[in-house]
Parts: sequence; C-alpha cells; structure tokens
Amino acid sequence: MGLVSASFRAICTPPAPKGDPVPHRTIERRAFERRALAVPSSRLSRLAQLGGLASSIAGNVAAEVVGQLARGQRPRMEDLLLTPSNALKVADRLAQMRGAAMKVGQLISMDAGDMLPPELADILGRLRSEAHHMPLMQLRRVLTEAWGRDWQRRFEVFDAHPVAAASIGQVHRVRTTDGRDLAIKVQYPGVRRSIDSDVNNVASLMRMAGLVPKGVDVAPMIAEAKRQLHEEADYQREGRCLSTFGALLADRPEFRVPELHADLTTPNVLAMSYVEGVPVDNLADAPQAERDRVMTLMIGLIFRELFEFRLMQTDPNFANYRYSPATGQVMLLDFGATRAFPEDFADLYRRLLRAGLAGDRPGVRAAALEIGFLAGDTPARLEQAMLEIFEMSLEPLRQDGPFDFGASDLAVQMREAGMAMAQDHTYFRIPPMDTLFLQRKFGGIYMLATRMRARVDLRAIVEPHL
Repeated sequence: MGLVSASFRAICTPPAPKGDPVPHRTIERRAFERRALAVPSSRLSRLAQLGGLASSIAGNVAAEVVGQLARGQRPRMEDLLLTPSNALKVADRLAQMRGAAMKVGQLISMDAGDMLPPELADILGRLRSEAHHMPLMQLRRVLTEAWGRDWQRRFEVFDAHPVAAASIGQVHRVRTTDGRDLAIKVQYPGVRRSIDSDVNNVASLMRMAGLVPKGVDVAPMIAEAKRQLHEEADYQREGRCLSTFGALLADRPEFRVPELHADLTTPNVLAMSYVEGVPVDNLADAPQAERDRVMTLMIGLIFRELFEFRLMQTDPNFANYRYSPATGQVMLLDFGATRAFPEDFADLYRRLLRAGLAGDRPGVRAAALEIGFLAGDTPARLEQAMLEIFEMSLEPLRQDGPFDFGASDLAVQMREAGMAMAQDHTYFRIPPMDTLFLQRKFGGIYMLATRMRARVDLRAIVEPHL
C-alpha cells in the first residue's frame, strides 16, 4: 500500500498488550478520538437528540418562570426562550448532530443574526465555524461503503485528520498511488436520509423558541430548505457544478476552481484536486490594494453569476473562499448550494437596478412588486420603510469612484432599519426563494467587504451588466 500517514495507520493499530509501553501511534489516536464525536445516523437517534434539547430548554424556562415569579416579576415567554443559556444548548447540540440540523442552524444564524441580541447571535454564529469530526472507525466504515473493502490500496497517503469539518461532511487531504494530490470530502453517515425529519424538527424547535413570528407561513421555506439540502448532499451533483464553474471561469485566471476527479467520486464522497491557500478573510490586514483587488474580483463574480451565467453558488460562508498569496488567485471551493436562475428573474433585477440608479422610485416599486419584495397588501408605512432600505442598499452603486466599505456605517443603518421593520410581525412575508438566496449571497459578500475594509468601484462593476 506504500507509505501511509501515521494517522491513517492508526485506524488499524491493535491495542498494546498489558504491561507494554503504549505505542506513539496509539497515543496519537487517543488524542484524535478526544476531538472526534460520532455522528448520530439513525432518524430515531437524531429525533432523540432534538427531543432532549427541547426538554432541556423547557426545563430552563420552567426554572426561570419560578424564579421570576418569586421575585414578583411577570415573565415574558420570548425573554425566557431567547437566553444565552438556551442558545448555547442549541448551538452545542446542532454541532454534535451535524447534517441538515446543523446546516439549518447555520442559516438561522446568518439570516436572523442581526435581529437577535448580540450575545445570542455570537453563540449561534459558532455553528458557522465549529464542527466535530467523525471518529476513525466511523470514517473507515463510510469509506468502505463508498469505495469497497480494499479502498486503502488506492492511496499512498491518506491523512485521517480532516483539514476541515462542516455541517454535511469533512475534508481530508490524500495522495493516490498514481501521484494525485487530492481533497476528499466525505459525507457524514445518515445525512441524506435524515434531511426531511431534521428540517421538520428544527423548524418545530424554531417555533417553540419564538424565532418564527406567529401567523407566518414558513412551509415554502421549509420545502425549499429540504430541496436544497438534498441537492447539497448529492456529491455527484456538486461535482458536475464544480466542473461547470471551472469551464465558465476558464477565461479568468484570477480564479481557480478545483478539478473534479470522477473516478473517486460517489454520491457520498467528492474527490477534487487539492489547492493551497489561506482563508480569504485573513486578508483583513493585507495591503489596501490587495484587499481592494480581491473584493473587486468577488463582487464582480456575483454580478457575472446573476446576469451572465444565471448560475450562482449561493452559500455566502467565508470558508468557501480561499486566497493564494503566491499567485493572487481567489479559490472557489464549495458548489453544493449552486442555484440556477430563470432568465426573466435576472431581467427583473436589471430593471430594479436601472430604476434605482436612475432615482426612479415608481420604477423601483413596480420591479419590487414583480420580484416579490413587496406585496399588493403591504401597508403604506411598511412599503415606504422597505423602499427606503432598498435606497440605502443602492448608495454604494450610485457613488462615482470607489466605495469605502470600512469607512461607511451603512451596514449599521440598514440593520437598525431592518430590526425596526421586523417588529411589525403582522405583515411579515417570506420573499420568493430565488430572491431570498440571492439576497443572502449579496449580504454575505457585503459583510466580507466590510470586514476587509475594501474600496470597490461598484458602479463600474455593475453598469456593463445593465
């Protein structure tokens, strides 16, 4: 089998006889196992995890009710549910479960983060960066199911320590016996078959915690979450999207997309070329010109995805982007959340932006109604507030020359306006799904540009597409 890394050999290392010194490899394995946690793979075990979480939160609420009543206070249910202690329980349990449950929690932390108290948003934000990985024996079983019993013979080196662990899978660096340096993404067991039940159970938990306004129909969002997560869990589909984006960006050497290795790719394992790089948000302390260039590339790519490709990687997680200081390339890593947009949808956004840049408020309103930002029964005061938020979002596009994300408090203004508008639960509406995913991607890139304190000429980027 050739030279195999110590961590990989540890999978097959037998226990040392009593009285003998413990081999170094066994010590390494024990240290590794302490950081690992098996993924609950059956529907029953995953339901039990969430059921236990709900009971624990209910116990916290009951204890707090008793305490407040004893102090002569009148408790409010939303204050009892949305506490740092309960948020920590939710984040920890979803991180242990991984799969669709953790993915939904990540989306909540991104979409609702600005509407929650900072201490709660920070706790839920951990879901975007913290995940356990599989113990070695569970990893071995998953790979045997995917590749057969003699899969080890294909590799000269297989590092069992994952280089990344996320909600649906973990990534390992390997070298095959024919010399390929690859990144292997391995899906956690049971993820695909538990998606529907996970989403239903987390949605129920959200309702119980008061994160869903009363009267709001979240059924379309739940159905869409299930559909997208089933797509993300299909690694062969992601491999096709990976190849498609590689071809679409073949004329742009500033970007690098890993190459698909189809011979090792299955529905639960994705094999692609390994690319070196640092997290893109590490550039926060890089020279101004370098930050400006990278964000100009990334923002330009969004508009090209919408108006030219009509195909977008809609997950705004910063971990999906890396940067090579040696080559200056931006590397695009995750295509599980790739979404196609209809041509008429892109045309509506063109109309919206044209009207906004021209200061045409009636034109903006008409396009916003067609897209679904506004509804025909939206009260005048709420419609006015929404249009004003849209006007704020256009400020960077209207400016001649570079917009300084680091010097602007626009993000704070929009957050405060959004929080004020969100208090009116009576007319809360979930926008069409295409719009929701597009806005999430725009919002994530805006957050990254603000963190990098970049200066970008947005008008010069968008005008060729209009």
